[in-house]
Amino acid sequence: MSVTATRSVRRPNPRLLAAFAVGAAGLAITGGGVFAALNATASNTTAQNATSGILSLTMANNGTGFSQAVSNLAPGDVVNRYVTLTQGADLDGKDLTLAVTDATPTLLTTSAAKGLHVTVSQCPGAWTPATGACSGTATPLLTNAPLSTLSTTPGAIKSAIAASGTLNLQISLTLPDQAETTVNGAAPAGTIQGLSSSLTWTFGETQRTATTTGS
Repeated sequence: MSVTATRSVRRPNPRLLAAFAVGAAGLAITGGGVFAALNATASNTTAQNATSGILSLTMANNGTGFSQAVSNLAPGDVVNRYVTLTQGADLDGKDLTLAVTDATPTLLTTSAAKGLHVTVSQCPGAWTPATGACSGTATPLLTNAPLSTLSTTPGAIKSAIAASGTLNLQISLTLPDQAETTVNGAAPAGTIQGLSSSLTWTFGETQRTATTTGS
């Protein structure tokens, strides 16, 4: 009796063969792309310079300025101080405003009826602080504004300032006319007399309107 040995042959999995075929095709395509691609570039031979502008505003006393105290005001008095604003050389500014803060608030800066009021005027030429004379025609920029208002909402001063431009300003402080009666050396309640404030004046602006050029 003879015995014949048989060997089973395992056929490859059709799905596996298909996956290998797709992978090989992908490699062939990728390889062909790497070695066959053409590339080109172009660039300027001289580097282009690009800069950003600086928005700046500086203030200087003109003779009698903010550094000099205002003393012993009585209702109806007007005291003038002079400053010069200078716009930086790079960018124009716009929407110039004036705000006032008081480090030691009193009725002088919290009362619109009793407290200090300010008027700002511009001279196209030079002010003469000793006399208050303007070498041209002065233009009011802010008129009789209560400091109590400027401490919460800055007052509009000027719509635009050209780069490198200057503003020669007169700042006029006054106490409104008002009546009080001091009896036997005692001031009435809510008096405006004998008060003191420490004022900081701040001019603010924004950059000029953005532009599109070369179009």
